[in-house]
Amino acid sequence: MDNEDEQEVESAVEQNVRLTEREADVLRLLARGRSYAQAAGELGVSAHTVGTHAKNAYRKLDVHNATAAVLQAVRLGLIL
Repeated sequence: MDNEDEQEVESAVEQNVRLTEREADVLRLLARGRSYAQAAGELGVSAHTVGTHAKNAYRKLDVHNATAAVLQAVRLGLIL
């Protein structure tokens, strides 16, 4: 990890970025290639609910799509 990457992570930690357990669950499933509908089936909720959790995570991570959200969450150590 170079200094620029470390600074990016440090600034996110300083901003106190936190995901709910469900938001993290949704991002983990999206990282495994699941669609909202597939994730909903695994979590026992509606696809709309999965979308809401995903969009809340995007907002917290300051990103605009699932790929960017997963990448940022992994960089920040919020999901593995």
